[in-house]
Amino acid sequence: MNMAAAQPLKIRMVAGLGNPGEEYAETRHNAGFKAIDELARQAGVTYWKNQAGAEVALININDPEEEGGKRQIVLVKPQSYMNTSGGPISKLCREYKIKVEELLVIHDELDIPAGDVRVKVGGGHAGHNGLRSIIDKMGSRDFSRIRTGIGNPPGKMAVADYVLKQLRAREAEDFQDTCARAADAAGLAIVHGVVHARDHVNGAASANGKH
Repeated sequence: MNMAAAQPLKIRMVAGLGNPGEEYAETRHNAGFKAIDELARQAGVTYWKNQAGAEVALININDPEEEGGKRQIVLVKPQSYMNTSGGPISKLCREYKIKVEELLVIHDELDIPAGDVRVKVGGGHAGHNGLRSIIDKMGSRDFSRIRTGIGNPPGKMAVADYVLKQLRAREAEDFQDTCARAADAAGLAIVHGVVHARDHVNGAASANGKH
């Protein structure tokens, strides 16, 4: 068997999950939006368009294997609320002719300690409403993910309260730092491929003394 088949395709769309609106801007559930904003900032994005129920920005990265030496990356922030994120993402994949294996999704992850970032190829939704919606609408779970660790709620706090709670000064700073590292992981995945990113990002937090 040729092992190369397991290598995911090049990333052509990065979708960050979140909820639109001011009241959600500084919440853990918006890790994906924050990471996408950071990617866009690094790429010098100045224009977002509303398309298929999402905010969309197009960036080009150098890729000698592509026609013209550039590969277009579609940055996406669905504006439909978390539990229906799959609608805009699947529509955009159709419009830009992007296969599910070319999709990278950035999301918050309860099952990873706060501050950790991990790259994953495929998998289930582990109760995450945004991922559940994407799997449902794409009819596949074979997209890659950047999992942005937020840890578990303290004490008896409900998950919904925890992920939607407004973050205050220090918490918000730490969270912003984590989202910036999620953006860096996404950048690695875009340029060098998801498997390379996974091998370099996962486990790095413990190695470099963070958390």
